[in-house]
Amino acid sequence: MAEHFVKFDKDLVEVEAGTPDKDRVRSGRPTQKTWNIEDDGNGLYAGIWESTAGEWDVDYTEWEFFHILEGVSVLTEEGGEPVKLTAGDSFVIRPGFKGRWKVVEPTRKHYVVKV
Repeated sequence: MAEHFVKFDKDLVEVEAGTPDKDRVRSGRPTQKTWNIEDDGNGLYAGIWESTAGEWDVDYTEWEFFHILEGVSVLTEEGGEPVKLTAGDSFVIRPGFKGRWKVVEPTRKHYVVKV
């Protein structure tokens, strides 16, 4: 593989399994998997994330670009209207975003995060 680009292939890295912090979960029992394909050592991460159904509070201190690959989720900013996320949708979340992430149908996304 070339030095300056990385194939987005979850089979090339180990999966990290987990759940949202229990005090943030609002409903369900969501389980999550993350394949962190890129970590530049300077706060840039890229990979694949997926979650089962559930809802939890989110509080972003970092930038995130994501592209929904499959599933249905709803992202709601505090004081804002719910935004439905479906396959093909792409968004940028800015630092300071607070709200809730609700997975309605198991969801998978590509992401790039800059801390």
